[in-house]
Amino acid sequence: MRDDWEHAHTDYTMPAQRRTPTSLAESESDWRDYLETCTPNGWLIRNNAMTEALVSGQPMYLLHTTKDINAIRTSRQLHVSTGCLVGALYCSPLASQREGLRPHNLGSYLMETKPYTKPLVFEVTPDAPIRPKGVDYLHLGAIHLRIYQRYQSFLTPAENDHLDRTVVAGLRAAAVFLDVALHNATGHAAPAHEFIDQLSAAVTHVPFLGYLYFEVLSEYLMLHSTTPESKSYAQVGELNNWLYKRLAFAAVDGMDQLFDLARFNPRHDRLIQLIEGIEPALVPSVSEYVRRRLSHLFARTALHPSQDAASITFQGLDLRTVHEVAPERLGQMVFREIRYMARYRKLYQCFEKAKALEAWDYWNLEGIPTPFNGLLPKGEIGIHPVYPRAPIRVWTAERDDNGYLHPAEEIQADFTPHLASWWAPPRQRQMQNATE
Repeated sequence: MRDDWEHAHTDYTMPAQRRTPTSLAESESDWRDYLETCTPNGWLIRNNAMTEALVSGQPMYLLHTTKDINAIRTSRQLHVSTGCLVGALYCSPLASQREGLRPHNLGSYLMETKPYTKPLVFEVTPDAPIRPKGVDYLHLGAIHLRIYQRYQSFLTPAENDHLDRTVVAGLRAAAVFLDVALHNATGHAAPAHEFIDQLSAAVTHVPFLGYLYFEVLSEYLMLHSTTPESKSYAQVGELNNWLYKRLAFAAVDGMDQLFDLARFNPRHDRLIQLIEGIEPALVPSVSEYVRRRLSHLFARTALHPSQDAASITFQGLDLRTVHEVAPERLGQMVFREIRYMARYRKLYQCFEKAKALEAWDYWNLEGIPTPFNGLLPKGEIGIHPVYPRAPIRVWTAERDDNGYLHPAEEIQADFTPHLASWWAPPRQRQMQNATE
């Protein structure tokens, strides 16, 4: 269990240490070196303001926006959410300056796009320098699978049978593209235009590919952007989060109502239009970047490290074989398919709390009161609700005309090991599959 969580975390201040499948044309270390040294903003991977704050051991100030401030006052409880931080209160960093608390650009984005929410300021006082290990949800597949197997009895026989059939059908429908991605990862380049169109079609059958596609493009935009906006954020040690937010909302109708990356699947021509609308200078290299980077990440996040990527084909695989060679991919698919079930509202706490408990235990042992999204240290950071050695205080906050936050009323509320709410994606995908 601990090995699974170690595998799912990244420390960008250390060399890459994950075990990966053999025969990959590029290693994780190769990519880390490229991203850090060959992109305009790559230096921020290792030397960003958030990492510096973590390792300083000094009190950290974090921003959280809420629409439930009255409920918090009444209950005197703070609940956490799931998602990319598994089980933490979603926040962004604040920099303590003479003028006040300066929001990270992610926090500024949240306040400007959600004016109906109330900003809260949290002060977290760690007992020691915090290990800068971020959780990478792309590597949670083995954990998803293990939790499902542990609580499989919570599903009816009919639900388990439906889940198996749906997963196998999705893999078979996308198998040709999955093999193309593996071939690319092992050095057999396909035309980028065709690759991206195939990827777009495959997302319908394997929704996790939409997450992978989006994260690759987010990485590309944040590390390569040279706009004045991105340069100004880089000067204060921040990657530009506005870029991928614009991408998501431009690519998918209704993304502002439900942020569901299973619906992120622009074809090649549409991708070019999207990047043109965000930063035209990044258009020439985006297609080839997606082909190379997504293929590599797919192989790393799908196959068991003991496998040889050059010898695997997804065509004709049965469920038992998939479990053996690609448990990460199976786990990601099972995790997402359960969320489409009619009883997901009842099952949510069962499956998600089990993962959160394991994550909390790992963070306690590793000295991590403030876990962050480790795809990149871009400013998505959370508060671990049951860390025993870091006092936490919270205030409502007021924002001045220059954008700085100032603590106002201290709130008497404690974190509880409770997940805030259930979430289920829209039903369109099921309806679409039923008509195919």
